[in-house]
Parts: sequence; structure tokens; C-alpha cells
Amino acid sequence: MMVFVAYLFLWSWLPSAQCLSFRYHDSVEMEQYLKDINTTYPTITHLHSIGQSVQGRELWVLILGQHPREHRTGIPEFKYVGNMHGNEVVGRVLLLQLIDYLTSRYLTDSFVTHLLNSSRVHILPSMNPDGFESSTRDCMNIVGRYNKNGVDLNRNFPDVFEMNNKQQREKEVTAIIDWLNTETFVLSANLHGGAVVASYSYDNSNSGSELQGGSSVAPDNDVFIHLAKTYSFNHTDMHKGNACSGSYFLDGITNGYQWYPLSGGMQDYNYVRAQCLEITLEISCCKYPQESELPALWEANKPALLAYMKQVHLGVKGVVMDTNGNLVQNAVIEVAGRNNLNPFRTDRNGEYYRLLLPGTYTFTVTYPGYQALTQTLSVPYGPETFSAVTQNFLLQTTTQLPASTTEPVHKNNSAALMANTVTALTALVIQRLLRS
Repeated sequence: MMVFVAYLFLWSWLPSAQCLSFRYHDSVEMEQYLKDINTTYPTITHLHSIGQSVQGRELWVLILGQHPREHRTGIPEFKYVGNMHGNEVVGRVLLLQLIDYLTSRYLTDSFVTHLLNSSRVHILPSMNPDGFESSTRDCMNIVGRYNKNGVDLNRNFPDVFEMNNKQQREKEVTAIIDWLNTETFVLSANLHGGAVVASYSYDNSNSGSELQGGSSVAPDNDVFIHLAKTYSFNHTDMHKGNACSGSYFLDGITNGYQWYPLSGGMQDYNYVRAQCLEITLEISCCKYPQESELPALWEANKPALLAYMKQVHLGVKGVVMDTNGNLVQNAVIEVAGRNNLNPFRTDRNGEYYRLLLPGTYTFTVTYPGYQALTQTLSVPYGPETFSAVTQNFLLQTTTQLPASTTEPVHKNNSAALMANTVTALTALVIQRLLRS
């Protein structure tokens, strides 16, 4: 009887799947809400845990999309991560609100429907549930920032500029790394608090060529600036640069290193090790604001959260195949002028995604035993049509003549336009993949 009464009490405090209240939900309530959403919208959601916290709390991820349980060729993977620092709680609230917004509007709102039909969205509302449970409702207090072992999770990833590989990885960090090895994420953001600004890689430097004018500049710096501005200018206040007293950020964005150097950060790890462009979103001056402020924070961030997700369709996507129609894994995809610390490669599905601004780019595709393939492409702005331009590459063995195109190839967003027999072969392979 007591169990039943307790259940009713808990249920009375939980919002329905159609009406999520603006308040702080503890880990038990959050888990129940995610399960309710998954039950209410089983065709467009899939709930799973990517691991556990130090105290054994599940790290729940809700996947949203037309095919939430599996990756489909040509559908990019996107993710939001909240509550990495346990006392920075607004991101956790906003991601639950985002889930409510997306699920309740699918098939009735054209933007939401196009977004979920054209991408697969992963949302981890709380990366540090232990820290959240121990935090106090204080605006700038650090209680709850760290995980149960007293470790700052945003200093615990393998650093690309410092040899910290012997450092012990926390369970929450290991779960994220394993997650990145399981899914090929294209675009990501992690939500923090204590400022209002969009910060982008690099966060660290070894005083090499990347260090320029006080910033640590990544090869895809132009894309990072565009992504950060996409969020800041769709936010009601962030782009003004002075949302919080005593601080100013031009256009509401900053290079992470220029703001303050950071070793072992998650966004650099995503970019360099997992070829996923991630930015850090600081979304509230107060880390743990009063619940009465939450509706306004949602309204300020909602258009920015949605606009940023759409950027997963920037640039170019496609597959790499050999002349027998076999998909080629681990082929190197290089863009001239962008010397990434780790080159972008095709994944286990033979796919690649390359976020690029509109323009003309020269691609070189290499794989042992095959001729290097070089092609120059004219890339439009994909987010307008919810699809990056599609370019599939056909590799020839070293005994065959090399394939090379020096003139720009103007692409269509709806399909790959390849010459002669390549077109037919590509269509056949893609059709077979989509049916699988």
C-alpha cells in the first residue's frame, strides 16, 4: 500500500508527456519522464543508457527521428549533452523541454517534421546526475560541479595537445567515449551555465601553429565561428555579448582558448578524436537560477537550439565504394587547406560527413591499394533543404587509371550526380543500403 501511495505521489509531481512543467526534476523523475515519452511516442523515440555514473545512476539518452533505433545511410547523427557540471542545471531543464517540444509537434509542425525525418537526434539531459543530486540551489556555488569522485568531467578527456593518456578516466567520461565509438556523430553541443556565450575549439594548445593572436585556431575555424554565431544570433540576448554583468563577448561567441585554456575538454575530444564538431553553450548567468526564471530561459534559447540542430546539414555527405560496389571503411577524406590533426575518415558504413560552408572545395580520397581520387566540388547551403550535398566516391585499384576531376562539379542536394556507369552503380548500392 505504501509503495502504491508513493507511486501516486511521484506521478502527481510528474508532468504528462504533453505538458512538461518548468521545474527541476530529480534523477528519478527525469528517468520516469523519459520512459513516459518513449512509451507515448514509440515510433519516433528510442531510450537507452550509455553507461552509469559513479553512484550507479543511468546516463539516459533519448534518440528522436524517423528511424530512432538504427542509423540510416544519408541521415546525419546529432547530439546535445547537458548537465556535465552537476550544478549547472539549466541545460538539463532545456533539453527536457526540447524533447517535449519535438515529440509533441512531430507531423504537425513542418520544421520539426523535416528535422526529425532528415536527422537522428540524440539527447543526454544529464551527464553528471550524481553532481546534480548533490548540488545546492546557489547561483555561483561550485557544490555539485564535480562527479562523485570529485573530478571535473570537462578536464578528464584525453587531451590532443598534452600527453595525459595515463590519467584515470571517470565512468561518465568513459561512457561518452564509448558512445562516440558507437555512433558517428556529425554535430554536437554541450550545455553549461555561469555565462552567456557560445565557445568553440580549440580549448587548448601546445603553442604550435594553431596558436594565432591569442586564439587556438582549428582547421575548421570558419565552420566553428558560423556554428557559434548560428546559436548566438538566434538567441534573444547572447549575440549582444553583454548578457551577464562584468563580461563582454563580441557577437556572443569566443574561441575557447582565448577565453581561458582548458586541458582535457570534451569539445576538443569530439572534434579531433571523433570527427564531430562540438561547441560549448553557456546559457545562463546564474548556474542554478530560480525556477520562476526557467520559462524565460527556455524562450530565449528555444529558437537557437532548433536553428543549431539544422546545421547538421552543412557541407557534403556520401559513401566511398570500390568498383565492385563494396563500401570502403576507413578511407581518408581530406579537404584541401584543412590539415586536421586526425584526418576525417569513412565510418563502418563506408559513410562520411564533412561540415563545410558554401563554397568550392577540393576533396582527396585515399585508401591503401587504390588510386587517390581528387575531385573539386561546388557546395551549396544544405540547411535550407535539410540535406547536405551528396557526393559519393568510386575508388579504382592501383592497376587502373587514376580518376581525377579538376573542374568544379555542381551538385544537387537531392541525389549524387555521377558520370556514366558510376551513377547506376551508386544508385544500386544506395538503394540496397536503404532497404537493409
